Amino acid sequence: MGNNKISMPSSGGGLMRYFDDYKSKIQIKPSYVIVAVIVIIIAELVIQKAL
Repeated sequence: MGNNKISMPSSGGGLMRYFDDYKSKIQIKPSYVIVAVIVIIIAELVIQKAL
């Protein structure tokens, strides 16, 4: 009959997963970011009212 072997592609599909190896040196908690955004918004509102 012949060679009826079916080869399936690898499960990775050729894609690399870089985020598994990368660890940022700067880590900021999400709560700090939210507080910083709120402070900036309040400062902007105060500046707008002053002008």
